[in-house]
Amino acid sequence: MSTTDEIEDSSAPLIEHLAELRTRLIRAVAGFLIGMILCFTVGEQILEFLLGPIEATMRALGDPNPQMIYTAPQEYFFTLVRVSVVGGLIVSFPVIAHQLWRFVAPGLYRNEKNAFLPFLIASPLLFTLGAAFAHFVVVPLAMQFFLGFADVRQVIVDAIPTEVPEGVTIVAPDLPVVPQAVEPGGIAITFAGKVNESLDITLKMIVAFGLCFQLPVLLTLMGKAGLVSAEGLASVRKYAVVGILLLAALVTPPDVITQVILFVVVFGLYEVSIWLVRWVEASRLKRMRAEGLLDEDEDL
Repeated sequence: MSTTDEIEDSSAPLIEHLAELRTRLIRAVAGFLIGMILCFTVGEQILEFLLGPIEATMRALGDPNPQMIYTAPQEYFFTLVRVSVVGGLIVSFPVIAHQLWRFVAPGLYRNEKNAFLPFLIASPLLFTLGAAFAHFVVVPLAMQFFLGFADVRQVIVDAIPTEVPEGVTIVAPDLPVVPQAVEPGGIAITFAGKVNESLDITLKMIVAFGLCFQLPVLLTLMGKAGLVSAEGLASVRKYAVVGILLLAALVTPPDVITQVILFVVVFGLYEVSIWLVRWVEASRLKRMRAEGLLDEDEDL
């Protein structure tokens, strides 16, 4: 082994490593807090962007003035806080990743650094790709499924008592009235989605697809470490299909379209991962033969 592959100096006492870890954690947390505060200042715009698919679906279904409500004084504030936390993590990820890299890099061989750094860069890119796919493709389909059962403007329910007991006063909320032809003896049911509940669907989809798009990164890293092989991944493909189906059923709304989309995407990523692991194995084999560690007709 050449001197360039020797591990960097790591003789610092334990207390110095702990002090270094504390410094990196403080800087990472500070970056997150700054990102969270910045996102909170534009929280309403971010929330409007995240709820865009729901708004577009409601307009497509005939609601000219889509509205959402919150039912507790603190609900809207904490909704903005949730949005800011997620946004802060995304914005500050480069800072957090840099601090992580600065902490672990001194303990890595040079070839390990060259192998690890590309994956550190690919991970946020794949998460962003998965999040964008969820927001622009999956969430609109889910909203179309849920809200498409009925006209979001009104549903007439018969056999609802319309007589009001003496002494009881009903106060209607001061909301824009959509012209409706209500039949006698019926009541108009309109969709008035809660902000936090509607946001839950979007955030869950974004996080689920963002994490699922990390599959090639995870399996390729495991392939580089020798923990998995392309042949092994291919041999358990049928079990992977079952696992992906269970994952799709757990993390997506209960509609077939969204579940099928997630299954197809994740299974495609699994196949891509097998190809990447096979490429990693071929590269390792070629390098070992070039270094004289293996004969030309010898395999790993």
